[in-house]
Amino acid sequence: MKFAIMESVVTPGGHEIDYDRMLVEELTALGHEVEFYVPEGHEFKWNYGVPVHYVAGAGVSYAGVKGLKKMWFSAKREFNRQRWYKALYEHALEKQFDAIIFPSATYRYLRALGISSLRKSPVPVLFIIHGLTPKEAVRLYENADKVKHLDHIRIGVQTFAEDSLKTTLNNVKFFSPPNYIPRDIQVEPIQAIPEVLKLGFFGQYRKEKNLESFLDVYINCDFKRPVKLLVQGATQSVEDAHDFERIIQKYAHFADSIEFWHRPLIGSEWQAGIAQIDTLVMPYGTERYRYHTSAMLSTAIGFHKSVIIADIVNPEVLQKYDIGASFRGGDMVQFKDALERFVNTFNEKYSVYSQELDRAYADFAPRKLAQNIVNLAR
Repeated sequence: MKFAIMESVVTPGGHEIDYDRMLVEELTALGHEVEFYVPEGHEFKWNYGVPVHYVAGAGVSYAGVKGLKKMWFSAKREFNRQRWYKALYEHALEKQFDAIIFPSATYRYLRALGISSLRKSPVPVLFIIHGLTPKEAVRLYENADKVKHLDHIRIGVQTFAEDSLKTTLNNVKFFSPPNYIPRDIQVEPIQAIPEVLKLGFFGQYRKEKNLESFLDVYINCDFKRPVKLLVQGATQSVEDAHDFERIIQKYAHFADSIEFWHRPLIGSEWQAGIAQIDTLVMPYGTERYRYHTSAMLSTAIGFHKSVIIADIVNPEVLQKYDIGASFRGGDMVQFKDALERFVNTFNEKYSVYSQELDRAYADFAPRKLAQNIVNLAR
C-alpha cells in the first residue's frame, strides 16, 4: 500500500519527529510506501527520505496567543484545514495513494469532516489519536458517531488505558502506544549490574516544574550503593535559562553525585544521552498523563531503562510490568522512600527489571504500531 501522511504540526517536538520517523521506517519495513503531504511553507526538522508534497493553506499555531487573536487564529486554522482536506480528496480521486494518515489527530479533525469533501474519500482516511481523557473521549465519540456510517473513516486510539475508555463504536479501534527506540546509534545490551547506578532526568526546564524539590529529595536520600544523577534541561526563555543556571550553581558542590546538562538534545545526541543512563526518573505528572501516553516512559521501554515514576503517569504499565518503582505523584515523602528503595534494592532486582523490560519492549514494539495502522487501513 502507499500511505499519505498529512503532517500539519507547525512546531513539532522531538517525540513528534520520532513518531513520524517511526511511521516511515516501520511501514517501509513492512513493504509499504510512504509520502508526506504538508501545508504550504511547512519545514521539516528531519529528512525522512521520502517524497514531500505541499498543499494550499499554511499551518497555524496559536501557542501563546490569547483572547480575540486566539479566536482568529483558530478560525484561520480551521479554514486552512478545509483546504488541506479538499486537496487530499482531489489527490485521492487521482489515485495518488491508497490511504491517508493523520498522525496526531483530535476530535476537531473529525468535526471538520462535516463540511468537507474528504468524507467522500475513495480511500481509507485514518485518524490516529494519542490518548484520551474521559472528557476528550466524549467529544471524540460524539464526532465519531456522526461518521460511523462512512466505512472509510477510521479512528485509531493509542492508549494504555483502554479499559476506561470503552465504546461501542465500530469505527474506533484501540491499540497500544509504541516504544521509542535508538535509531541512529548502536546500543550494546548491558550484561552486568553497573558499579555506579546512573539516574537520568531529561526534558524541557520551566520554573514551574519545581526542580529544586526533586534535587533536595535526592541529596537527602540514604543510598547504600554508588549512584549518580544526570539532569538535562533545555530552556526556551531567557528567564528559564537564568533560573536553570542558578540551580546549577546552587548544587555545584554536589558535582560528584549530580551532573547538569543545560542544552537541548536532538537526534543521535538525544539517543546517546538516554543510552548512557540506567534508570529514567519521572517525578512529575498530571491527570492528563493518566490517559495520554508519556513519551518518556515509551522511551524508557524502547531503550531498556528501568523507571522511577509518579503513579499518575500511565499506571497500567507498572501494574503489568515490573520495570521500576512508583510513588504518589506530588508526595515528596513517598518519592524519597521510592527512590531509596529502588536504588538500594537495584542489585537484587536487576534481573527482574531486565526480563520485564524485554517483555514490555516486545509488547510495545514499533513494528506492531505499523501493523495496527495497516490493519486499520484494510
